[in-house]
Amino acid sequence: MEENRPERIVFFDGICGLCNSWVSRMIRWDHRRVLHYAPLQGSVAADLLESVSGIPDSVAYWRGGQLYFSSTAVIEAMADMGGGWRAMRAAYLFPRFFRDAVYRLVARNRYDWFGKRERCRIPSPAERNLFLD
Repeated sequence: MEENRPERIVFFDGICGLCNSWVSRMIRWDHRRVLHYAPLQGSVAADLLESVSGIPDSVAYWRGGQLYFSSTAVIEAMADMGGGWRAMRAAYLFPRFFRDAVYRLVARNRYDWFGKRERCRIPSPAERNLFLD
């Protein structure tokens, strides 16, 4: 990992309406600013995820050299914001096959249900330091 790369990176589908809404909410909720963001379509994702087979098309989470996918990525990213968000780990009470099945259902239908953008999200000037691409 590069020395200047943040420890926690949320990779998201930059053209997905749901993914962009989720990132906007995460930015609002992450008062400690522990998370950084990069679209899966960007160069940071290409560099960091190049050795991973089956790169996701919706969300992945990088924390300190470990990569999380599917429902686990969502749970860990949200829990890492701290405070009451740590309670997200209670979702681990549900078996992974169930959590990931729900995740895949939403991921598979996200464009139909939430729309698709023509290009990746452009951060506002206030958010720019949280985005890596």
